[in-house]
Amino acid sequence: MRLPKLPKRTVAAIGLSAEDGRMAHMAASILLDYPTVSRRARFATVADSVRLLPDPIRHAFEAFLVATDAMGQQELEIHYTATFDLKRKCCPYLSYYAAGDTRRRGMALVRFIEAYRAAGWEVAADELPDYLPMVLEFSARSESPIAQELLAAHRDGIEVLRSALEAVGSPYAHVVEAVSLSLPTIDEETRQRYLTLVNEGPPTETVGMTFLGNLKPFSPSGASSEELRV
Repeated sequence: MRLPKLPKRTVAAIGLSAEDGRMAHMAASILLDYPTVSRRARFATVADSVRLLPDPIRHAFEAFLVATDAMGQQELEIHYTATFDLKRKCCPYLSYYAAGDTRRRGMALVRFIEAYRAAGWEVAADELPDYLPMVLEFSARSESPIAQELLAAHRDGIEVLRSALEAVGSPYAHVVEAVSLSLPTIDEETRQRYLTLVNEGPPTETVGMTFLGNLKPFSPSGASSEELRV
């Protein structure tokens, strides 16, 4: 099932309690990861949990669940791959929107690893640290404010992803909209970066660019580490 194509727009954030924010981010983490049979089996649990969220976010999650419920397993897997692996503006890796496929993206990834470690977490070796479902899981499971800083620093990339998913009519646009609704309202500078990225796409070179956005270096906190993986 496809969504109708929509004009470019911004999503007005809503205020959430810390508990609702964690619930929304855990739900989005599960739904945005590759829909294996075992992960899709968790959709029913997600459906039960999001009923407790404020209406705009609940409606966004429910729209995705209704749309994907009408899709067979193979159809959903094919759609996921065709959307997130083959469309440049639908990349699920946050640093890609600021750094693109450039030689300096590696430094952006190191910053993500530093952020996790500063909060006492380690990233599983089978995934890149800027993978949006992983960052959302980190936000849901960690009480550290660093998780929110990671998402806020890449808010423009999240907005580009949402807009791109809407443009191709993907049900996953609903989930990213739920994420956008859960984050603070974007400022004018972020809105302008978002519009530039929507029009031009991620950069191919970083000369003269601030490719890390607003993400600052992090120092390890000395806390015992836990492994993070969706």
